[in-house]
Amino acid sequence: MLHILYFVHDLADPAVRRRVLMLQAGGALVTLAGFRRDDNVLAAINGVEPIELGRTKDAQFAQRVTAVAKSALKLRNALRSVARPDVIIGRNLEMLALANRARSVFGGDMPVVYECLDIHRLLLGDGMLGGALRSAERHFGAQAALLITSSPAFVERYFRPRSGLHLPIMLLENKVLAIEAATTNNIVSAARPPIAGKPWKIGWFGALRCRKSLALLDDFSRRMEGRFEIVLRGRPARSEFDDFDSFVRDAPFMQFAGAYKNPEDLSAIYGEVQFSWAIDFFEEGLNSSWLLPNRLYEGGLYGAVPIAMDGTETGRFLASRKIGLALDKADASHLVALFDGMDEQCYLAAFDAVAAQDRKQWMIDRADCQGLVQRLAALTRANEQIAEIQALPQLHRNRGGLQ
Repeated sequence: MLHILYFVHDLADPAVRRRVLMLQAGGALVTLAGFRRDDNVLAAINGVEPIELGRTKDAQFAQRVTAVAKSALKLRNALRSVARPDVIIGRNLEMLALANRARSVFGGDMPVVYECLDIHRLLLGDGMLGGALRSAERHFGAQAALLITSSPAFVERYFRPRSGLHLPIMLLENKVLAIEAATTNNIVSAARPPIAGKPWKIGWFGALRCRKSLALLDDFSRRMEGRFEIVLRGRPARSEFDDFDSFVRDAPFMQFAGAYKNPEDLSAIYGEVQFSWAIDFFEEGLNSSWLLPNRLYEGGLYGAVPIAMDGTETGRFLASRKIGLALDKADASHLVALFDGMDEQCYLAAFDAVAAQDRKQWMIDRADCQGLVQRLAALTRANEQIAEIQALPQLHRNRGGLQ
């Protein structure tokens, strides 16, 4: 069984839970190590007791770097009870640095994989800090065996033209993990227009970190005078909002329904809404324009019509399939215009277009999980072959000395 040591930036991140479950479903044994930012019990993984390396704070880069540096000095002791892994994965740049350190702790010859699912704005700066971070990325990624990322735009807009990394790339989109019958059998297959007198509902689910989206949706719902209701679920990045709870409490047509378990709760929560907000302005023009978010695939699989921003990678994804709704300008007036003529006939046409898509483009099944683990296992075989080739000159020299 392939043993994977997985370093993560946030042990309470539901996306980390999903990746571990995927690796396990593919047949791997996973040892999880990383930092904690909160105590999200819904992200706990049965059978996995993580190695906690410390606490970090959201949106405090300097504090995170300090915490990572301190943990690197203590990493040998933290990993003393861990069996030698076959592959080490670092999820983002800080964790890639720890993955390299762990490789040296274990002997320095197992493959390291760089998993990068967001391009942080600091990496894209033209100043000294941006240059220093890209240099660090090149340094820590120089000996990596594979880069895993989640959007073609990350490759086209950053990794190939700017990063300086020259690695094999595996595109692993943020699709819904659907390995259990309970997940696949409960996929919403019927349209759900609101009953007479009830509002249409737009769901914004997942990592809630975008102040602009929150303000825009509030303004829009007020202008629509209750014809539309905004339902928020997930993990608010409270460092990005002045007072998230007060804002939502004062918004007459908006509600925060708390955290949820992914993928177990997806059918239920998407089944309550007609539309899915797949827009993010958190790093507008950069990462937010390039990513393909989890909610895009979740909404697609569970029958919520996605709303995307025109000109983004998400918008291009939907346009190429002729599905979803595109907002051409990020203000409430244009969002009102987009939905002003919404009626049951328009909604049913949009729903049918989404429902007609092949489910495989939205979901990851057990075979996909096995394919990922097989790809990682192939890295270890390649390493062994390289080691054998490198050993040949020494073997010939030894034989020559014996003759």
